[in-house]
Amino acid sequence: MHSIFTRVNNISAFLPSCTMALLACIALSSFLFTADPKGNLSISPVRAFPSKTNRYPRRKQEMGFVNFNISADLTSLFHWKTKQLFLYLEAEYQNTQGILCVNNTVVVWDRIVRRKEDAVINFAGKNKYAFREISSSFKKVPSSHYSLKYNVMPYVGVLTYGEAARTAEAVDFVWEEHV
Repeated sequence: MHSIFTRVNNISAFLPSCTMALLACIALSSFLFTADPKGNLSISPVRAFPSKTNRYPRRKQEMGFVNFNISADLTSLFHWKTKQLFLYLEAEYQNTQGILCVNNTVVVWDRIVRRKEDAVINFAGKNKYAFREISSSFKKVPSSHYSLKYNVMPYVGVLTYGEAARTAEAVDFVWEEHV
């Protein structure tokens, strides 16, 4: 005969094993749900203005302002275990610093989508974050490419990344003297 304490001990040792096996099955099911959402992204020419930095007042630097239009249907990314979706607009450009050619990637806008009903994105606006060139001038940057990327955050499982839209042509910079 087993005492009540032995039975409780056996059950309490068996339940975490069952829970871990269930969580492993849920995590492996994330590979079954694959979606390929598509969207449209249009960018107007980036305007660059001279500005002063707060940290280094004598240093001259330029700020870039991006006007964009996003339309994307991301409802296919939401399923029973999607917690939220992180959506961001990324600018990719090259500049020259001395003899080096440097690739830069900057996030200029983002949004968190928590419900499937909010996953149809139709947004027109400008950059949310400061778009500054580290070499102090966008004149060394001939053009840039933009892409709308996402990160699916599940309740349990693997984080998945993807790209919903990309500009087909490079976007040019326009320099203006006054703010």
